[in-house]
Amino acid sequence: MIDREWVEEPRSLSEIMDAENELFDKVWYNRHQNWLYEIETGKQKIVNVKEYKREPSNWVTPTHVYNAARKAAEKVEKKYGSENLGPWDDFEWGMLNGKLSALRWVTGSEWDFLDT
Repeated sequence: MIDREWVEEPRSLSEIMDAENELFDKVWYNRHQNWLYEIETGKQKIVNVKEYKREPSNWVTPTHVYNAARKAAEKVEKKYGSENLGPWDDFEWGMLNGKLSALRWVTGSEWDFLDT
């Protein structure tokens, strides 16, 4: 009987938070790459603040936000290495989001909270 029983030690909160932060970064980075593609294909437009204030929309981004996002992406690339940031197939993408959702649930968020 003893060879069929085992005890798994729960992870520490710091270990859970480290994993959640990594998953957050990777999900955010993938969304960032999709956003860059929308800019390249003309679906998104980068404008100065005056233009943005005149016509705010989901398809227009102020220059300072674009620049800050690019810097954040560079930090993520440096931290994990671009070879560890996708692209992922649908299964892998689902696993990343599922893991992030589960870790957030464990730490008090609602299920399926995937904001980045």
